[in-house]
Amino acid sequence: MTFEIRIICDRSEADRINAAMAAAFLTGPARQYPTRDGMRVRLYFTADHHPDPSEAGSGPTA
Repeated sequence: MTFEIRIICDRSEADRINAAMAAAFLTGPARQYPTRDGMRVRLYFTADHHPDPSEAGSGPTA
């Protein structure tokens, strides 16, 4: 299941948050836009859960 995540943060935190999101979820590159006040940034991630390792190899075989 794919879902969207929006995070509003200080610019200085964007790289750290990007790395944390990539570790927690399967994500594409974050889309980054300034907030209306220009003081922070909005990060938008398209994400999915990491595959469950217990389900690896449980599907049909070729």
